[in-house]
Amino acid sequence: MFSLTTLSSYKRVNIDSLAEAFSVGEFEEVFDYLDESMVWTILGEAEIKGKQAVINHCSQVKAYFSSVTTHFEIQDTISDYNKVVVMGIAQFTRDNQLLSTVSACDVYEFNSQHKIIKITSYCIKH
Repeated sequence: MFSLTTLSSYKRVNIDSLAEAFSVGEFEEVFDYLDESMVWTILGEAEIKGKQAVINHCSQVKAYFSSVTTHFEIQDTISDYNKVVVMGIAQFTRDNQLLSTVSACDVYEFNSQHKIIKITSYCIKH
């Protein structure tokens, strides 16, 4: 359980904004807030363990994002104490052709130092 002091410190570091930035591919803004032993589970695809492995994966994703036009829409953000859930839709196009649409839900867990210790991503292509 978190103390009131801990809870008020969560408000000073806007964990909602960190989660939203990561969810829309603004990874570099969040790297300083990744815990060294964090785990990112992308259900049905990968489980990435450790800060450096997550950064490496983000680089691969960013390379793909650079090869297409992206449109991200955050539909909702829900937070409670040290957890944040970001739900949204991403569209990827190239040469005005829609390549894919992905509905996603990312669940973030932060430690008391405002570092992300766990991300679980649910992604549905349609």
